[in-house]
Amino acid sequence: MNSEYGKLYIVATPIGNLGDITIRALETLKSVDIVAAEDTRQAGKLLSHFEIKKPLISYFEHNKAQRGPVIIEKLRNGENVALVSDAGTPGISDPGADIIKLAREEGITVTMTPGPVAGIMAVVLSGLDTSRFVFEAFLPEEKKKRKEIIESLKKETRTCVFYESPHRIISTLSEMEEILGGERRMALCRELTKVHEEIDLKTIEEHVAMFREKAPRGEYVMVLEGISRESLEEEKKAAWDDISVTEHVEKLIAEGLSKKEAIKKAALERGSSRNEIYNLYEKEKKA
Repeated sequence: MNSEYGKLYIVATPIGNLGDITIRALETLKSVDIVAAEDTRQAGKLLSHFEIKKPLISYFEHNKAQRGPVIIEKLRNGENVALVSDAGTPGISDPGADIIKLAREEGITVTMTPGPVAGIMAVVLSGLDTSRFVFEAFLPEEKKKRKEIIESLKKETRTCVFYESPHRIISTLSEMEEILGGERRMALCRELTKVHEEIDLKTIEEHVAMFREKAPRGEYVMVLEGISRESLEEEKKAAWDDISVTEHVEKLIAEGLSKKEAIKKAALERGSSRNEIYNLYEKEKKA
């Protein structure tokens, strides 16, 4: 890292409750030369509330290609820059990731003042498994790609976290109900950190029915329950109920596997041990 360059500070800001700003975030915003903001009006309100006066430069999805090099040049000239998003932590599913990558490539020091993340807060409050989870951000608008991602969740054992807007939440839930079934549980989280914070854990089917009665309001974090490993094992075994062990092994041998490899793969696919499959295969063959 070049010591003559300025530093890029990634500053997490509140997602609703201004009391969630950290002391470090305030100290950083006061100390930098310029603040790069996804929305300068929103950032201006935040700075004004805490009586901080700093020059603002806009940096968002549709101007990042032009504005990124401008910010990098300021950093190269020794200016310190703070990057803030509309709310929460920059760099997660927003253009902040691009400026961080550019700065790293230029040998500019990038550091961070951590703070609120809506997705993390939602998964913690959801009541679902937090030991393993995956962040999917916003689903694609293109129907084919969106459907492919939802299809991939059929066998996903991890809790899945999505962001969704009020005008798409009903169609997204309907697609999930159609592809995944209505029994999977999901927490819909809205107004996080605000007075009317709501964490609603229901089945997908129940959420769809609820929105038939009342219109969705506000931005949502969707936390989808992963399928249990036990269910996957049962599904795996059920898929081979219609053919015998011998037929299964012979099918794999016909596909080019050796007998040993075929028995090993059949055991894996049927959720059984190799010894069990071998013994059944030999027994059926003799019979």
